[in-house]
Amino acid sequence: MSRQIIECVPNISEGRDTAKIKAITDVVETVEGVKLLDVDPGKATNRTVITFVGEPEKVIEAAFLVIKKAAELIDMSKQTGAHPRFGATDVCPLVPISGITMEETVEYAHKLAKRIGEDLSIPVYCYENAAQEEKRKNLANCRSGEYEGLKEKLNNPDWRPDFGPAEYTDAVRTTGVTAISARDFLIAYNINLNSTSTRRANAIAFDIREAGRFKLENGKKVLDANGNPIRVPGKLKAVKGIGWFIDEYGVAQISYNLTNISITSMHVAFDETDKAATARGLRVTGSELIGLIPLQAMLDCADYYLVKQQRSLGCSESEKIKIAVKSLGLDELKPFNPQEKIIEYMLDNDAEKLVDFNLSDFADETAGESMAPGGGSIAAYVGTLGVSLGTMVANLSGHKAGWDNRWEEFSKWAEKGQAYKNRLLYLVDEDTNAFNKIIDGFRMPKSSDEEKLARLDAIEVATIYATEVPFQVMETAFNSIEVSKAMLTDGMESSLSDAAVGVLCAKTAVTGAYFNVKINAKDIKDRVFADDIIKRAEDIYQKTIAIEQETIEYFNSKV
Repeated sequence: MSRQIIECVPNISEGRDTAKIKAITDVVETVEGVKLLDVDPGKATNRTVITFVGEPEKVIEAAFLVIKKAAELIDMSKQTGAHPRFGATDVCPLVPISGITMEETVEYAHKLAKRIGEDLSIPVYCYENAAQEEKRKNLANCRSGEYEGLKEKLNNPDWRPDFGPAEYTDAVRTTGVTAISARDFLIAYNINLNSTSTRRANAIAFDIREAGRFKLENGKKVLDANGNPIRVPGKLKAVKGIGWFIDEYGVAQISYNLTNISITSMHVAFDETDKAATARGLRVTGSELIGLIPLQAMLDCADYYLVKQQRSLGCSESEKIKIAVKSLGLDELKPFNPQEKIIEYMLDNDAEKLVDFNLSDFADETAGESMAPGGGSIAAYVGTLGVSLGTMVANLSGHKAGWDNRWEEFSKWAEKGQAYKNRLLYLVDEDTNAFNKIIDGFRMPKSSDEEKLARLDAIEVATIYATEVPFQVMETAFNSIEVSKAMLTDGMESSLSDAAVGVLCAKTAVTGAYFNVKINAKDIKDRVFADDIIKRAEDIYQKTIAIEQETIEYFNSKV
């Protein structure tokens, strides 16, 4: 299940007082589910960049607390620094990471901005994707005049804040104003060359970056009719770049900022740089990721190279990460640890999951005295094994000699199989979680009539969910049979038994989950819901029995 994750990158106007910085960043970790990833102070700029991630509601709560604490501790009337600024929290962008659109992220930005304006009485300008008028999209426009020009700006009707007070109060004199945005994810990405020449690295950067290079004639810049230098644009949009030499590694690099990876991805930047380097007699040897990256960007990279190699895209997530790392040479200069570089992995809950157990420990946990994991979780896991077998046959078939022209066909089946597998793996733990919710309900206090009613209501809600989860196992396992059935008839004949066992495992999963639906539904007070879900479960069960029989007959006819 893909959960919504956003990143927040507030920049506060304090980079020298470590005690103040710590007091401000500490509030992030008071919000459960939010992960503080980085704190980067700058003395000369007198500015600290803070990075944290989590689910949207939790992230904007943490952002609010950061802005509130910064307003308490930073007095803008006394602040100086090299970086442009106009507030204690100068900017606070929200960045969609996974499971959420830019439009939804904008809604959260506006929600945060409204709360800051109303609860903290800090004027707020919304910029970039959160801007409510064209001239405010550019941060430089919003921040023009900086802190020193705030009094005049706030009195200008054209620059009335989007939220908060439109006047220069004593409070605003100390807090300044804050700019809030929703923007795309930015990747800092360096590509390594087999050279020590900064000049040659720059030449490649100019070939690639959006701004390109100045047009020259006889060593002089060519000007347009207005006297401005004419630029020859580079190959890729949303890319900034420059060449440099790194003493630490003894190589030249092209240092890129990929400002919108939905326009130019990391792997496209790598490939185009490799082409430009080759054309100039150089070679790309690897690359370096600065900071963190969303999981999807790594998976997209793996898919890009798998397609180029005409290989199945239906491999596991961990295998795809390995392919991306090796394809980009991300481990050339130093080890690349996905657990420390991929945002979603950094956010993984510390609570141990059943699916993280090894096979022996999973069996021991099941055989132990606790009632969970029980039949529902086991049914989901058997279904996982079933569709994994079908997926294996698809991947093997895609590599069969003489079947090269069919790799896309089998790749699509393998991708379907991976999706079913991931869903069933999620349901292994979710079935146990659902059972535990029932136990939690029974443990609720029942001293008063009010407590008794609340307890009964919680038990009913939990029992309904504990019935819905195994029904989802039934549906998913039943639908997953399509992969093994297709491989039974169209896959490698030598893997006929593997595909057949895949169908039989799916049938076991459906049956086991069916039993759990029925036994949990009997305790539901809402009999309309209970009768309906039992009826739908019976339909899936009967269809699965028919498919099992067809599979046995087909297998015996072939052997």
